[in-house]
Amino acid sequence: MDYIFDNERPIYIQLVELIRTGIVSGKFQKGQKLPSVRELALAMKVNPNTMQKALAELENEKLIYTERTNGKYVTEDERLIEKVKKELAGEKVNSYLNSMNDIGISYEEAIKYLQELGGKNGIS
Repeated sequence: MDYIFDNERPIYIQLVELIRTGIVSGKFQKGQKLPSVRELALAMKVNPNTMQKALAELENEKLIYTERTNGKYVTEDERLIEKVKKELAGEKVNSYLNSMNDIGISYEEAIKYLQELGGKNGIS
């Protein structure tokens, strides 16, 4: 899969965001063993050192952990995953509401537009 990285921000931060999103969305299952650093780096076309730095950050956040000699695994802590998911959702909601405010749309109108334009199931 080809990933397009933003040149304005460090790649390792973008990798952290990408993998974090994969964890909270369920793309990476709780307790799942992650591919090796080299495999992930190759798949995302980045330097292994950059990937290692991203994984170290995710480990600091406790979203992944290392089993010595066995590799890296996704946390099984459902509360942590839900907490991170809620934080990410909050960021998206704030971004949406700020964008709507920038074009002169009130909070109430933004919610109305979201309901009207968000599709039948809330996703278009």
